[in-house]
Amino acid sequence: MTQTTFYNCYFFDGTNDQNQTDTWFTVDDTGRITAIGHGTPTDTTDTVDLHGQYVMPGFINVHTHITSDPDAFSGHFGGSETESAVFAYENLRTLLKSGVTYIRECGTTYDIDIKLKRLQRQGKLPQTPHMMASGRAFSMTGGHGDGPHAAYLVDSQDEMRKAVRTAFKGGAECIKVMATGGVMTPNDFMEDPQLSTAEIAIAVEEAHHKRRIVAAHAEGNPGIQNALNAGVDSIEHGFYVNSDEAHQMVEQGTYLTPTLVAEAAVANQGQGQLPDWEVKKAADAMADTYLNLSQAFKIGVKFTCGTDAGTPFNGFERTPEEFGFLAKIGMTPAQAYQCSSINAATLMGIADDYGTLTVGKFADFQVLRADPLADTAAVIQADKAVYVGGVRQF
Repeated sequence: MTQTTFYNCYFFDGTNDQNQTDTWFTVDDTGRITAIGHGTPTDTTDTVDLHGQYVMPGFINVHTHITSDPDAFSGHFGGSETESAVFAYENLRTLLKSGVTYIRECGTTYDIDIKLKRLQRQGKLPQTPHMMASGRAFSMTGGHGDGPHAAYLVDSQDEMRKAVRTAFKGGAECIKVMATGGVMTPNDFMEDPQLSTAEIAIAVEEAHHKRRIVAAHAEGNPGIQNALNAGVDSIEHGFYVNSDEAHQMVEQGTYLTPTLVAEAAVANQGQGQLPDWEVKKAADAMADTYLNLSQAFKIGVKFTCGTDAGTPFNGFERTPEEFGFLAKIGMTPAQAYQCSSINAATLMGIADDYGTLTVGKFADFQVLRADPLADTAAVIQADKAVYVGGVRQF
């Protein structure tokens, strides 16, 4: 068995708020970390000098839309299935180059992510992050996400049950439901409830039967409350989460993915480019969002890292920016990164193998010039080195 030892680095493993100094770590040919030490490394087949740079875990982004076009302003790529697949592959590469080594999809057109995941398993999708595929999302007729080839349209409990079963038969690994209206749909608002509690509960029941997770797009109330009462695993966006809901999330172990970079992108960059109603929705929510999320964090809600990548002006390179936004709700840099390294991995059920850099886990990491624990701006470095399983990808 061949082994590679990386040495001469500061080492942040994602489990605490400290860098280890003068560190080395060894990766075997399965891509897992076999040893971590300090000073002079042990003998191995190969060595890589990291020249005193900073090593930290690759990011896990739990909310992406790889077939959406951030430059189209519609939220969806309007091309054919073939064009969408090529576009999605390019976006996956961009995610990985930015330091994202694992994603959870939250809705694609044509079930593209499921099909690409099959190719990835066969080794035919180089330089892409690990992927938990969702396929199409689940929406009510006329609801948020009701677009060409973008959603299962369900209007009853029975329709939901059959659609979720169909999705799993087709290869979906997680489920995304629409509990409220959204910023990008012209005929609804964040406070409009959409799929009912009973309908969402069926999705949760069917998913949990298969040990799969359910994410709920839920921006306002009563939709957030409906999704919590239905037992979803994560609330996506959650801009108007209140104190009672936050306490319920702590009690139930429900995660919150705030996607702050997406909200800021529409509010700050949409003027003159997007419809006035869309910009106004995002801008009106901004102040409330930080108050509500800060309160939820203080109450003890566990946050995950997700960006809603693919929404307007929200490119697939922007995941590193999310940590600066998380700092604005009261997190230290280490706490912000743990939304990715610990919380995202636990939500997805992959924490035994991914998320933190500890012995036995896969060596998915990035190498930075500046200290990420001193300033989240360090992770925005465009020319960082990114490794998957100990093999450099970018």
